[in-house]
Amino acid sequence: MSKQRIRIFVTGRVQGVFFRQTLKAKAKQNNVYGWVKNLKDGRVEAILEGDTEKVTRLVEWAHGGPANAIVEDVEIRNEKFTGEFTKFDVAY
Repeated sequence: MSKQRIRIFVTGRVQGVFFRQTLKAKAKQNNVYGWVKNLKDGRVEAILEGDTEKVTRLVEWAHGGPANAIVEDVEIRNEKFTGEFTKFDVAY
């Protein structure tokens, strides 16, 4: 299975709605590694590494987010897969 690394920036009401925690749980369920963090400008940023199909699944989920989120935009940047992560963290 091919591997992929994606960096996403999620805009909208995405802080204070358990976006990071829910993404971490979904990443763990899908064996996707990386991190997610809040940005000072109100967006959420994440790096996702893993099997292409599973990373794609998480990116698709990010377009809706958890129940209380209102996602306005998801900026997607393809990056070179590095395999540097061994888990998925919430970064601060």
